[in-house]
Amino acid sequence: MAEYFIRPERSTLHGSFSKDLPPILFIHSGDTVRFETLEAGWNVGPFALEGERKKFCTREHPRDSGHALIGPLYIHGANVGKTLAIQINDLRIGNWGWSSGGGFPSVINKRLGLHEGEEFILNWELDARTLIGSSHLGHKIKLRPFMGIMGMPTNEDGFHSTYPPRFCGGNIDCKELVPGSILYLPIAVEGGLFSVGDGHAVQGDGEVSSPALECPMELVDLTFTVLERSLSFPRAETSTCLITFGFHEDVHEAAMIALDGMLDWMQELHRYERKEALNLASLLVDLRITQLVNGVRGVHAILSKDAILP
Repeated sequence: MAEYFIRPERSTLHGSFSKDLPPILFIHSGDTVRFETLEAGWNVGPFALEGERKKFCTREHPRDSGHALIGPLYIHGANVGKTLAIQINDLRIGNWGWSSGGGFPSVINKRLGLHEGEEFILNWELDARTLIGSSHLGHKIKLRPFMGIMGMPTNEDGFHSTYPPRFCGGNIDCKELVPGSILYLPIAVEGGLFSVGDGHAVQGDGEVSSPALECPMELVDLTFTVLERSLSFPRAETSTCLITFGFHEDVHEAAMIALDGMLDWMQELHRYERKEALNLASLLVDLRITQLVNGVRGVHAILSKDAILP
């Protein structure tokens, strides 16, 4: 199986999903790609005391209107209706990041009365060896890196925002997708056209202030495998649990999509009746809010692999 490395360059970056973007690399099922990614806002350093932050390159709108993504990759054999498995082998954060709270009119900021005035910004020094972050105000926190965006375009014309998650992936923002986990995405266009970006050094479920601890990634090591099966919504698995996702503007409906997907998976694995699966899900499945801040809300259902005994 082949291995590749891709760095951020003007030719490898984009900020939208589109089936019309030309691939930057053609690979085969089983190949591994190691990426270096920018911070989501295309910046090359933390917030300065004065002046504008320096950008990596000039952005072309609408092609580059969203998060800084590397891609797209064309995977041979990734046909419409199949599933792309993305094995997350390794992640290594850069040495800086930032987070913020309040100061702009998001739904959550307005509800909490924190939308007026300046954003409360924290600049962070990140240690990839110890996985400790230290803010410029003296906060110290443990880090748990993951990628906010891993996804592919839908079969629709034009450029589409990187902000909402979709059935074929995108801005999922699930903190469980750490090294050792596998993300399963439905393939909607020929070749898949996979892109990745939006590195997070750490994030809580909900991502309640809108940013996580946003950072560049020195390494995103992924292996791609095309599976001969069909999914309607993303799934994932870690070393300890199974995960299904739901995305919708209404968080209750997102929860129902995630739960419906978990009932499907329980039936596939254990040949349960549908009501039997629901009965056991009420005992064993956790519903968690993935994020509330991307317009389309995310909920993920989690089932521990050891919850159902043989």
